[in-house]
Amino acid sequence: MGRGFLLMLLLTALPAAAAQIYKYTDAAGNTAYSNQPPDGVKAQPVELPPLNSVERQAPPAPPAEATSSEQSRSAYEVLELTNLPTTEALRANNGTFTVNVLIKPRLQGPHLFRLLLDDQPYGQPSNVPILQLVNIDRGTHSLAVQVIEGEDVVQQSPIVTFTVQRVHKP
Repeated sequence: MGRGFLLMLLLTALPAAAAQIYKYTDAAGNTAYSNQPPDGVKAQPVELPPLNSVERQAPPAPPAEATSSEQSRSAYEVLELTNLPTTEALRANNGTFTVNVLIKPRLQGPHLFRLLLDDQPYGQPSNVPILQLVNIDRGTHSLAVQVIEGEDVVQQSPIVTFTVQRVHKP
């Protein structure tokens, strides 16, 4: 161990008011430090600089409760659906496909994703950003994702309009 580290360890281990450190040379010729002068060895008191101190500050007050509309504007920087074609038809012969949710920052603890298909809740809420739609009819649809906490909507993505193309079976 370095002498500086040893000195620092001794300085922090002693109470500040009663701290007196002595410097001396041991029998092997090494410089040593102690809080008590050794018997039969010439020791010199070490002048210690004043200790640094920092006054404790009170923690900042928690922010006031935000209204639902304020939460929806500030909860997530990015919330949008991806993996959906907007200029061409989505080919899903059985009407089953997945969409991805792009969200920044990550989904927070109590929040869940809920899809809105044609302005109606679709499926079960989930915390997974990959959502599956099953047996969706062919034609044009709208889709959005909401971040919810219980029954409250925290934030909603922009609505994406898309067309499902399926094989028609007579």
